[in-house]
Amino acid sequence: MDKYAVFGNPISHSKSPLIHTEFAKQTEQALQYTAIKAEIGQFAEAVNTFVADGGKGCNVTVPFKEDAFKVADHISERAQLAEAVNTLTFNEDGTISADNTDGAGLVNDLQSHQAPLNKRILLIGAGGAARGVIKPLLDCQPEQLVIFNRTHSKAQNLAEHFADYGNITAMTEKELEQSTGFDVVINSTSASLSDELPPVPATIFSQGGFAYDMAYGNKPTVFVEWALSNGCQTSLDGLGMLVGQAAVSFEIWREVKPETQTVIQALRQS
Repeated sequence: MDKYAVFGNPISHSKSPLIHTEFAKQTEQALQYTAIKAEIGQFAEAVNTFVADGGKGCNVTVPFKEDAFKVADHISERAQLAEAVNTLTFNEDGTISADNTDGAGLVNDLQSHQAPLNKRILLIGAGGAARGVIKPLLDCQPEQLVIFNRTHSKAQNLAEHFADYGNITAMTEKELEQSTGFDVVINSTSASLSDELPPVPATIFSQGGFAYDMAYGNKPTVFVEWALSNGCQTSLDGLGMLVGQAAVSFEIWREVKPETQTVIQALRQS
């Protein structure tokens, strides 16, 4: 049976084994998917052991996304731009191919809920999570993609890095306060994991607008609820992105596209 895994540290909380097992049942693929805790500084060794044991591919989560970048022989354009990798494929010739499916997972989830990605989008945060989704968002040809980060220089650097791919700009706090509401607001910060809100004014939301929090939990995040209380018609957490990025990885490995909505519903119920 073909073996796949997710590498992280910590990793016991990961929903990836459940998601990929559901995808395998759904598409009638015979495979085994497990969670593996790699020790910090020993990611390459852990991957080599997994490949020697018959591993065909793996997902990579924190803190190893940059380490995964270093072990790869072939890196996709979107992974190069993100400077992070979440999907490795172990080829028969012994080489390793790397990709980043986070942005595709986000965009697929947004599109499935009819988010107006061709209009004005605000992306809050300028860390690795933001970097991984900018190119796929720009591929949707938004009217404008604005990056806001507490440290403006980080947002500015990202805007410059992706300037060739679409209309992207960084706003200061003052510019954001003076701006009109955005059609789509995406929170890529980890603030919700501490039940906190990112440092942005409620005026970022437009009446009837769309909000998305990359974080998720057992109940709606504080950001999701805040957006709804400030006029957004739709506000979602990141569970759909998690399942969506897994589906893109699964398709890379197995060349079959799994259906995501039933898996999202099953996770919500559990």
